[in-house]
Amino acid sequence: MKIPAFKSMVLFENDDYVVVNKPPFVSSLDERNAPGELNMLRLAKQYHPDAQVCHRLDKETSGCLLIAKTPEAYRSASMQFERRKVTKNYHAVVDGHVIFTDLLVDLPILNAGNKNVSIDRKDGKRAETIFNSLTYFKHYTLVNCQPITGRMHQIRIHLATQKASICGDDLYKGKPVFLSSIKRGFRLAKGEEEQPIMKRFALHARSLVFKGVDDMEIAVEAPYPKDFAVLLNLLEKYDS
Repeated sequence: MKIPAFKSMVLFENDDYVVVNKPPFVSSLDERNAPGELNMLRLAKQYHPDAQVCHRLDKETSGCLLIAKTPEAYRSASMQFERRKVTKNYHAVVDGHVIFTDLLVDLPILNAGNKNVSIDRKDGKRAETIFNSLTYFKHYTLVNCQPITGRMHQIRIHLATQKASICGDDLYKGKPVFLSSIKRGFRLAKGEEEQPIMKRFALHARSLVFKGVDDMEIAVEAPYPKDFAVLLNLLEKYDS
């Protein structure tokens, strides 16, 4: 996959911070199993030598990623994340027609390492997410997800507990969306194998609200990447 130029990802920038629209399939930080792979931290350091990534998005997740340009800015952002002062909103397309109105899911998450994440009421760490349905289709729903805490896979596993797995998230039993399942009379060419509309799970970090070093509020919204927009357009056309 061709990674776009870092400059073209920038949604907001001042002397202290850059917020980028992270493309899918690019890691936020160095990964042990892919030591030489290009990631957002390496790209950010090419753009600004003192850059530090302030939080992490899953490799497949697109959207708002906050990067600090100075040690002071990094400390300020880290404290805001730690104290849960950063407002994060994600959009997810989930299986089924689900009605969420300010639904608070408060289920502890245990991270046993190596991406082995589970709900564990005894040993898990506190994890809270607020869910609101945004758009209803016949067989799918666009949901706004607001994580209060920042546990690994939090949104994904919390949605799965509500029988609303994210489309394409096979780790949590989310099925991919195929055009044949929503478009009547869809026919494949002979010998052709149908590909899912989105080749990743349908999760996008839509917006981020935090405070600058000067204590002024900064709000940033990330447009949908092409694959997410195409999925929503096709659902609107064939499944509404």
